[in-house]
Parts: sequence; C-alpha cells; structure tokens
Amino acid sequence: MTHIGIVGAGAGAAAAAFTVDGAVPDADVTVFEKSGGLCGRAATRRHEELTYDYGANYLKADDERVVELITETLDDEGLVDVTEPIHVFDADGAVSPGRDADEHKWSYRRGLTQVAKRLFGRTDATVHRRTRIETVRRVGDRWEVDDADGETRGPFDALLLNPPAPQTAELLRDAEWDSPVREALVDAVGDVAFRTVWTAVLRYPFALDVPYYGLVNADKEHAVGWISREECKPGHVPAGESLLVVQANHEWSVERYDADPAANVAALADHAAEIVGDDRLADPAWTDHQGWRYAQPEGGVAHGPIDSARREGLYLLGDWVAGEGRLHAALANGLDVGERVAYGI
Repeated sequence: MTHIGIVGAGAGAAAAAFTVDGAVPDADVTVFEKSGGLCGRAATRRHEELTYDYGANYLKADDERVVELITETLDDEGLVDVTEPIHVFDADGAVSPGRDADEHKWSYRRGLTQVAKRLFGRTDATVHRRTRIETVRRVGDRWEVDDADGETRGPFDALLLNPPAPQTAELLRDAEWDSPVREALVDAVGDVAFRTVWTAVLRYPFALDVPYYGLVNADKEHAVGWISREECKPGHVPAGESLLVVQANHEWSVERYDADPAANVAALADHAAEIVGDDRLADPAWTDHQGWRYAQPEGGVAHGPIDSARREGLYLLGDWVAGEGRLHAALANGLDVGERVAYGI
C-alpha cells in the first residue's frame, strides 16, 4: 500500500502517518482535517503571552512506546513536566489530596499540539486543513473521498478514519460501500458513547497559593469535573499570574451547550471560586471558552468489525478505538494502526 488517505489530523492520525512514512519509503500520505489545527482534542491556543491546553490537559507516560516516541525518537526540546500533584474534590466542593504526585504530566512550552506537529513534521505527508470530508466511497479495491466542496480525492490503497466515533459512524453510515462488513461496523462504532465537556479558560492578574496542579471531581457529582492551573506548565503563563482551565461535567455541558457562553463562563468561574476557596476567582480579567461535543469516549468499541474492515483497506483509529480517552492511548493506537497499514497485518 503506497497511497494512504487519512481523515482527521488528531494524535492517532499523526502517529499512524509517522509510522507509515518511516516504514514505507515510497508512501504517499494525504491527510484531510476539517479544522485549521492539528492534534484534535489535544488542542492549544495562544493569547498575548498565554499558551494553554484547553482540551486534553497533559500526556501521561502510561505506554512504553509512547514514552520512547516522545522522549527519544522526537525532538524533546521544550518538553515540560508538571510536578505539582492532582487533588480531588467532592460534590460539596471539599478538596483533599488524591493522586500520586510522581506520575508524569507532560506538555510542551508551546502546548500539546506540538505532539502532532512534530510527528507530521517528520513525514512527507500532505495535510489539507479546513477540508471537511463528507463522503467515503469504495471503488474497486481502492477508496475515494469527497470533500464539502464536491472535490473527489484519491484513490487510496488504504483509508484511515480518525474522527470521534459518532462522526466516524456518520461517515460509514452514508458511505458508498457495498460490503457485508459495513452494517456490523456501523453498529459497533455507533454504540460508542462520548462525554460532552464545556470548558472555560479564566485568566487572573495574581498568583494562586495552592499546592496542586489540578483538581478532579472524584465522585462525579459536581457540576465541575476538572480544574487545572496552566501556570504549572513552564512557558504557558507570565510570572505572577494564574490561568485556570475549568471543565464542566457531562450533564451540565449537555444542558448548557448552546447557552450564552458568557453566562456559562460566569457560572464556571463562580464554581471555581467556591472549590478553590478564593472569591477573587469569580471575577477573571480575561476569558476564553470551548464546547467539546465529543470530548471523551465512555468506553471502547467491538473489534471484530474493525478487524474485518481492515481486510478491505479501511482502518479506524483514535482513543475510542483504544478504549481509553487519553492522549497516550490515541498515540499508541496510531502507532499500532500505522504498523498494520505498513506491513499489511
């Protein structure tokens, strides 16, 4: 397989493209990304002197291949490790020590999107940004895709689909592909539930005197699921300032997803002030926000139909295929899929 098409430029896609490019010298890899960025939900924004990861918060060292990839294979310049621990809070907002402070919590001075940027940067892949793929088509023993402008791209010997499961299921449901595999594949992918997360980013002109990097709601009974301090990542926040990333829980996020963003931000700022125990946090100096309709998979997918689809040159990849909504899981799955494409396994 030398002509490879990839829909989506998330972390899994970047790892797969990197693997294929390294294993197949004459590989022609083309990536289609609907947004203007790379790395999917491991997203980074910049504002003035601020750099902040507003989707995935950090990269864990829970897969040996990913650790080797990040620390040895790729350039590790600017790689930073958050040393402060993660504490927990309950439905009443009471904070207590929680998680092991010794585990790695990696990002980069320029943010988590560096993962995909560095992977794609080591390849000859062509990445088409702001290109939404709307139709997938099987033509003989190869694949084509149509973008939102009606342009047909391909043909490809193999097609890799990296969007979240609900979006992948929609593509497969409407695909021009007559195969006994298709119905079971659509059902399996369509059964993967995703959590929705509405995120507020809150800037303050003062430093917080707290011992933790992040707070996670352990009992999942609070409107807020997660709060983290971007100033714990070197290079992200000017000295003497604070930047909080506040992520609501699924139920709150679904209910308020289309509500007035300013009202959502204000509500989450009030929650942050109450949980952290600092009334000043109710009045941020600057804010940003993002709704993630498909933020994290609730579980994995049945692999029988996915394995069958590979025999027709169709590969699915991402954290939801790995069964764990973590950046390292998406990368590990991408490495695995890249090897399967490269070696025909």
